[in-house]
Amino acid sequence: MPVLQKLRLDLKHEFFRVERITVPESDQLPKRTSKVIAVMPAYNAEKTLAATVADMPVGSVDEVILVDDGSKDHTVEMAQEMGLTVIVHPENRGYGGNQKTCYRHALEQGADIIVMIHPDYQYDSRVINVAVNLLELGICDVILGSRIRSRQEALAGGMPFYKYLFNRFLTAVENIGLGQNLGDFHSGFRVYRREVLEKIPFERNSDDFVFDTQFLVQAVRLGFRLGDIPVPVRYFDEASSINFKRSLRYGFHTLAVVGQYWLDRLGIYHSKLFGAKK
Repeated sequence: MPVLQKLRLDLKHEFFRVERITVPESDQLPKRTSKVIAVMPAYNAEKTLAATVADMPVGSVDEVILVDDGSKDHTVEMAQEMGLTVIVHPENRGYGGNQKTCYRHALEQGADIIVMIHPDYQYDSRVINVAVNLLELGICDVILGSRIRSRQEALAGGMPFYKYLFNRFLTAVENIGLGQNLGDFHSGFRVYRREVLEKIPFERNSDDFVFDTQFLVQAVRLGFRLGDIPVPVRYFDEASSINFKRSLRYGFHTLAVVGQYWLDRLGIYHSKLFGAKK
């Protein structure tokens, strides 16, 4: 019998043997060994916080840290009643400034994997385990939740059309400029390995919304592997969002960060954003 033909027969036999294996009992499945901490940069989130936390799969995270950025509602009281770890900024420090506090405390608490999710119930937190598993398998260092599996789904979920256009344009530029293939560079659902936060100098980043873009460009520049998963998204009145004017400014800042990346990569101008932590 020719070797190739015999190999094919063996593979076919193995296929049928595998098909007959029964599904293992749940207590025989691999257990999560990483310490997973979810962080929530919060501002006036009292109406959506409970729903966001309730959707988290039981046992998917070991701790939830909520950093309140000077909310005027009852976000802090609600989070404390729910048993979350709560850190309060007496004054608003901005979206980026909030995340800096989130990540510092997650690292101090010994997190191996950090899940950043907005507490505005816009992103479906049921997918946390999927993202964490991809990091534990060593497939990626950063996982983003992509809101745009298709145009129809994104718009049906309530995404404003101008935001959809901005997102598609900026994501295309970033994919080409950074050599990536992500579906959504501007997601509010992100999962990181500890080493990413230890190496990226995120304290040097902006305190505004462009923090997110700077962080991902830094991750690419420092050699981390980025991936994404589809995440259902919901747009409604209580979900946080920036207006057209701020979206436009954010877009220009995003393009500027990609430009800084190339200036640094070509050795023309070395930005302090892309120097790893010492």
